[in-house]
Amino acid sequence: MMKLKNKNIFALSFILFATAFVSCSEDYLDNVNTDFDHTQNAAAEFILTDIETSTAFSVTGGDLSTYASVYVEHETGTHNQLFKAQTRDGEPSKSSTYNNSWLSVYSNIKNSRIVIDKSEVLDNNLLKGIGEVLLAYNSAILTDIWGDSPYSESAALANPTIEHLNPKVDTQESIYASINSLLDAAITDLQSPNLGKNPAKQDFIYGGNASKWLKFAYGLKARYAMRLLGRSSDVDGDLTAAIDYCNKSFSSADEQAEFDMYSASNLNPLFDFEWSRDGISASSSLANKLVSRNDPRLARVYYDPNSWAHQTIADGTTNFASINDTEEAQYVYTYSTYVFAQTAPTQLLSYHEILFLKAEAQARLDKKIEALATLKKAVVAGMANSERSIEAASTSPTLANYGGLGANAPVISASQTESWFDSDIVPLFNANPIKEIMIQKYISQWGASGESVEAYNDIRRAKGMGTEYIDLENTGKYPLRFTYGSSDTTANPNIKTIFGDGTYVYSNAVWWANGTN
Repeated sequence: MMKLKNKNIFALSFILFATAFVSCSEDYLDNVNTDFDHTQNAAAEFILTDIETSTAFSVTGGDLSTYASVYVEHETGTHNQLFKAQTRDGEPSKSSTYNNSWLSVYSNIKNSRIVIDKSEVLDNNLLKGIGEVLLAYNSAILTDIWGDSPYSESAALANPTIEHLNPKVDTQESIYASINSLLDAAITDLQSPNLGKNPAKQDFIYGGNASKWLKFAYGLKARYAMRLLGRSSDVDGDLTAAIDYCNKSFSSADEQAEFDMYSASNLNPLFDFEWSRDGISASSSLANKLVSRNDPRLARVYYDPNSWAHQTIADGTTNFASINDTEEAQYVYTYSTYVFAQTAPTQLLSYHEILFLKAEAQARLDKKIEALATLKKAVVAGMANSERSIEAASTSPTLANYGGLGANAPVISASQTESWFDSDIVPLFNANPIKEIMIQKYISQWGASGESVEAYNDIRRAKGMGTEYIDLENTGKYPLRFTYGSSDTTANPNIKTIFGDGTYVYSNAVWWANGTN
């Protein structure tokens, strides 16, 4: 009997051990994909910091702006991927070209949604309003650059259920409806009497200042009202609304939406790219536009790529990279000073852009006197921004280790800018107000602030409305949009169908530029 009992006890023990082993194995497998090294439920204000940093560095000032600077001829691509973009050698139509930016935008959109959801639970209207502005901003980047895109069923706005593993592609028109709704909600939330806990230390843009976020929201309303002008059913009404939005937006450069957190180790993205890759050089096309207007920046914005000595066209030392027949080379062609601007801030929406938007709207409403006065303010503000980047270049911590840039011409003062404007720009404005406004805006968007994407948007908007204000010199095919990221062209059949072989970028404009998707 004792032996039988021992056998029964052994059998029972074996069963219990086997059951425990299977249970442990299942528990282990359940946790295979769990990340135990990082916080799984961060507070909303800490997510906000990540969104702002990613938006500035990886989206606004990153690859999208660098490639756009080549397409709009702010710079010339002279090496590797940027040379291929310059010569239209596959790069503009490859799905891998912008994949990193594609992923960054969606990450920002998803995280902004999380901030909004968490803020609603906390009844924090300030944080919710900030999240809505950032969601609207990144959503606009998404659809402006890529057109129709996964949105309502993407991980950005819906739970990633099995039904949405291949999210549908939403129209640009519907995405813009969501963008404007988000901004309207933000405008309400940011004026709430119950704002909630202030995320001051985690807000790198405005330090939790609700009134400045409100002005940013109104500024974006103005930008997008002008963006959609070619699709407007009430042009005069939308122009009037845009002016009103501008009046409620920034009143000085101190209020503009910028990420000013760069240093010796946290690098401005344009500086970071050029310092490590040397892929772009000063554009002959842009230089020609400055020369034709006797622009005072000509004496301030060019340097030798090797000696870092100051160069000017007048003394014959510049060697510009030609738009159409440049050979691939490094450290040969003249640099624009902006590529050295190591600590220059990235601007999500600048004060000078608000003024240019207002001037354009006034000119389109035939308010010529008001438009000229606004344009003058815009040009002065744009010149001041240029000087700020030049100062950042001249005080670059990295360049200082090698002796720094050579001596430059004197700073361009506001009074000098005004005198030049009165003598050289007013006659051009009188001849064609809207064209000169758009050209001056285009020149002001050249630099280290990450504004080349907005210049790209303006050029495409004008094309869609049947006008071309910026004379581009590249005789190759013009990319009317950027390709979707390879992460989705290979995985989502809805994107793969649109992408095809990638050459659609040369033939199909986005919806607001009079295209189909």
